[in-house]
Amino acid sequence: MKLGLEYFIDDATYAHVEEIRRLSASIMGSSNKKPQVDLLTDDGLKAARSQLRHRPPDQRAVECLAISGSQQVPVRIITPRRDPAHAVYLQIHGGGFYMDSATRSDVNNVVLADTLQVVVVSVDYRLAPEYPWPAAPNDCETAAIWLAEEAESLFGTGRLLIGGASAGANLVMTTLLRLRDRDLMSPFAGAVLQFGAYDLSGQSPGGRLYADEQFIQLYAGNVTDRSNPDISPLYGDLKNLPPTLLVVGSDDLLLEDSLALAGRLSVAGNDVDLRIYPEAFHGFTSFPSGMASTALADINLWCAQRLGDNCRFRVE
Repeated sequence: MKLGLEYFIDDATYAHVEEIRRLSASIMGSSNKKPQVDLLTDDGLKAARSQLRHRPPDQRAVECLAISGSQQVPVRIITPRRDPAHAVYLQIHGGGFYMDSATRSDVNNVVLADTLQVVVVSVDYRLAPEYPWPAAPNDCETAAIWLAEEAESLFGTGRLLIGGASAGANLVMTTLLRLRDRDLMSPFAGAVLQFGAYDLSGQSPGGRLYADEQFIQLYAGNVTDRSNPDISPLYGDLKNLPPTLLVVGSDDLLLEDSLALAGRLSVAGNDVDLRIYPEAFHGFTSFPSGMASTALADINLWCAQRLGDNCRFRVE
């Protein structure tokens, strides 16, 4: 059992604190100027989705269907510019289970593919409330089983990484628990969880901090017991999972969830690395800043270490 805990206050990281403070204040100021929307109404949901900034698709992304048994789900595949690929990285986007898409992840996934020299497969899972739980974890499981069975023949490597942020981190955990129960863990060299929500039941100290958020009602409003590990993986049997990196900011509402999950993963006997970045807010790695660059470099190094000595991540 290994639990690594690092709170980054070294001189190099501390130099970015003032910048992240200004960025946080700017984002909060912009958010306060936006009209509040009621996600439980059609107009409010449409308005929230329309606030997402447009990100053009990347020409390198190839769309296809991941098929496992009778199930299928669309995915977007980005291959690295250099051969051979060291692994396949299954990416699960965030967005509160009700918005965003695999296409909007293209730009970041191109950088990820070329930096780590991996094939990135992004899942276009179905969104709530049109498709509430368990549609999203079903789709992510389908893509993961497809890769576990077909990655070697399709991409020349059977080694897998998996990662997601926010709601995507929740779906990473539920996917891993499902695959573990299918005895399909062996291909996975590591999992990267960025500021995830792991208790949608509101029973834990962390879960109570966001128990009234409307995205939970959209995603799991039809479920009586939301402590079901397929919804709230914090309550699952967490044994026999791959090495896991948790990344979160000290000013993130979901910090408590990351602390709780890291502890439970460690007690279950897993290799866990928890990285907490000073004064960083929820989603900070998606905003250009010195703190984000530091965190992303740490993630890349951690992934490269999981893949072995022959993997050297590239900084352009």
